[in-house]
Amino acid sequence: MRLWQVVVLLVLGLATGWAPARAQVQLKLAHAAPESDLQQTLSLFIQQEVEARSKGEISVYIFPQGQLGNDGQMIEGAETGVIDIIISGLNNFTRLVPEAAAFELPFIFPNREAAYRVLDGAIGDSLAEKFAPFGLKVLGYPENGYRNITNNRGPIRRPEDLKGLQMRVNNAVPLNQMFTLFGTHTQQIPVTELYAALEAGLVDAQDHPLGIVLSYRFNEVQKYLSLTQHAYSPLALVMSRKSFDALKPEDQKMLEAVAHAAIDRQRQMSKAQEEEGLSLLAQKGMVINRDVDVAAFQKAVRPVWDSFLKTSGGADLVHQILNASQ
Repeated sequence: MRLWQVVVLLVLGLATGWAPARAQVQLKLAHAAPESDLQQTLSLFIQQEVEARSKGEISVYIFPQGQLGNDGQMIEGAETGVIDIIISGLNNFTRLVPEAAAFELPFIFPNREAAYRVLDGAIGDSLAEKFAPFGLKVLGYPENGYRNITNNRGPIRRPEDLKGLQMRVNNAVPLNQMFTLFGTHTQQIPVTELYAALEAGLVDAQDHPLGIVLSYRFNEVQKYLSLTQHAYSPLALVMSRKSFDALKPEDQKMLEAVAHAAIDRQRQMSKAQEEEGLSLLAQKGMVINRDVDVAAFQKAVRPVWDSFLKTSGGADLVHQILNASQ
C-alpha cells in the first residue's frame, strides 16, 4: 500500500470514526475544489438526497479541497476502492482513457447546449464504457465550464498576445499543444498548488473556468482576465465499481437518479452564476476584456486539430462530436 493511501485511510478514520453502526453503507466523496466551489454544492446535494432517499441507510462523507489527494491520487483511490466517489476534470482521466482528450480540443463545442447533447447522449455513454476496465463507473459529466485566460501582463485579444508568458497548463494534450504553438512556456502544475505558483511568480498565466478562478481566489494573484472561452471543460462524476456493485440494485438506481438530478442542477447554477462571477471579479480589481478575436484563435489552432486527428486515433470520435454538436 502506498504512503498516500495510508494517509487517506487515517483521514477517513478520523472523519468517520470507523462507526459503521451509524449507517449500513458509508460512502466517501472526494474532490479537489474549495468548499466555495460548485463541486462542493454538487457534493452536498448528492449527500442530502442519498441520505434522505435511503432513509439514513446510506451516509455520504465529503472530503473537499484535495483532502484525500490530488486528482491523480483520487482517481487511483477510486480504482482501488479506497475512495467511493470522486469529482475530477475529464482531462485528468486521459491516462486511462486517451479518447477523453478529444473533449478538450480548442473550440470543439460551439456552446454549452452542444456539449450537453454530446456528453448526455450516445457519445458520452460510449466514453463511460471505456472507464469500466479500470474499475470505474461514470455517473455523469458535471460542468467545469468554458476556460478563459488570466495573466499579469495585459489583455489577451489575439494568439500573439500570449507569446513569452509562463503558462500553467493542465494535462490535456491539445491545450498543451495550443499554448506551446502560441509561444508560451508551459508548465503542468496541480490546481491545488497553482495559487502558490502564481504568487511566487513561477508562472504568470493560467486558464480555467470562471468558477475556479473565483473559488481558488486567483484574482488575488492575477490582474487580467480575457474571455477567450477556448475550451469547454467537463467534469466527471465517477464511482468505484467495487463500491457501486456492493450496493443493492434499488440503491444503485437511486444513486444514478440522484447523480442525474445533481448534475442538471449544478449545470444550471454554473450558467446562472457566470455573469455574477464576472461582476464580482471586476469588483475585486480584475481587468476583464471581452474583445477577443475568436476567429484568429480558431484559425491559429488548426495545427493542433490536425496533429490530434493524425496521431491520437480519435478522428472518428471527433467527427462524431462535431456531428452531434450541430
